[in-house]
Amino acid sequence: MQPLVKQEGELSHEEIRRYSRHLIMPEVGIEGQRKLKAASVLLIGTGGLGSPTALYLAAAGVGRMGLVDYDIVDESNLQRQIIHGQSTLGISKLDSAEKRIRDLNPFIEIDKYNVPLTSENALDLFAPYDVIIDGTDNFPTRYLVNDACVKLGKPNVYGSIFRFEGQLSVFYAEEGPCYRCMFPEPPPPGLVPSCAEGGVLGILPGTIGTMQATEAIKLILGIGDPMIGRMLLYDALEMSFSTIKVRKNPDCPICHIPHEDVELIDYEQFCGVPAHDNSLFQADTDNDSDVLEVNVQELSERMTNEPELVVLDVRDPHEWAIAALDGTLRIPKGDIQLAKNAVLAGRKLHEETVLADIPKDTEILVHCRSGKRSADVINMLAEVGYDKSQLKNVAGGILAWARDIDPAVPTY
Repeated sequence: MQPLVKQEGELSHEEIRRYSRHLIMPEVGIEGQRKLKAASVLLIGTGGLGSPTALYLAAAGVGRMGLVDYDIVDESNLQRQIIHGQSTLGISKLDSAEKRIRDLNPFIEIDKYNVPLTSENALDLFAPYDVIIDGTDNFPTRYLVNDACVKLGKPNVYGSIFRFEGQLSVFYAEEGPCYRCMFPEPPPPGLVPSCAEGGVLGILPGTIGTMQATEAIKLILGIGDPMIGRMLLYDALEMSFSTIKVRKNPDCPICHIPHEDVELIDYEQFCGVPAHDNSLFQADTDNDSDVLEVNVQELSERMTNEPELVVLDVRDPHEWAIAALDGTLRIPKGDIQLAKNAVLAGRKLHEETVLADIPKDTEILVHCRSGKRSADVINMLAEVGYDKSQLKNVAGGILAWARDIDPAVPTY
């Protein structure tokens, strides 16, 4: 593959000293280092994946870096988002990342975009950059990044992480398949939990993010064999790597049509889930307005005055060990889903052990961490005969309880 960047930047004597270990490699050399200085990379997100990617690209001497993020640094980020630190808690992630990058390499030009990525601004944001790196954690933004890259003819260095597993690929429609060739349709809403719901090993984004940086540098220099047409699958528990082929779909609705015909759509509607949520306490129930809600103030008052009140906690057992409300009925969402599937299939496998513990003749207040899983459970119970008007979702979940009722309850 030819180098993505044709022009070359000038290196000062100080930069030549800085990059000396690159310059003595024939695959990079002075010419390659000048290409890196002339290159521009846009990172979507400065979180788990964006942190190591930004740091290593800056250290390598990529001359211009654009950062897209609108979140602030939270304590829960520091377990994996290594570009931020204790000293930058509560400030913009862009300002925090810029501070660290400039300390690492003062020769880098940094563009900050403190906005959500949307269909309205994506093309303008992407246009000035050679490589786009997707460090997001939601499907609407992944499809948006892909479609915008296809329309503009730019490579999309893709990474994904969840719990102990990671994925890596380069979707570049000019040379191979795009993201939609592999994933034509998003998964059903609620099927794939987010990292906030399912967790992620803090080291995992370091592994995948550094590989994203590697792929970007290979594209810029035109060296090696980029991950175009291949996807790397990484399992940290087994320390195993496997690669699968990704073929270009001749009927792909995005990369099989002329660039000018690609339209950026409403990706939240396409995926059935929101793309932008930087609030720890926002209950994500917008996609089902039929779910009734109570707030945590009402929950607290009723738990005090109604000893027979049924409060169902549908989080996982390891979450109960972190924080739980006394007197709640605790059944994980996964067990309820298995029970629902068994009942709808005409079996009794889980009905007696799970659903039998959830009364049908009384009001039930359902809660989880933030309000998403509990809303899903209400819909599941309605499918197997529960009166939906008797089921109410606790808006904001235990995070809202910790914020508004009892600050002694830890958040996670």
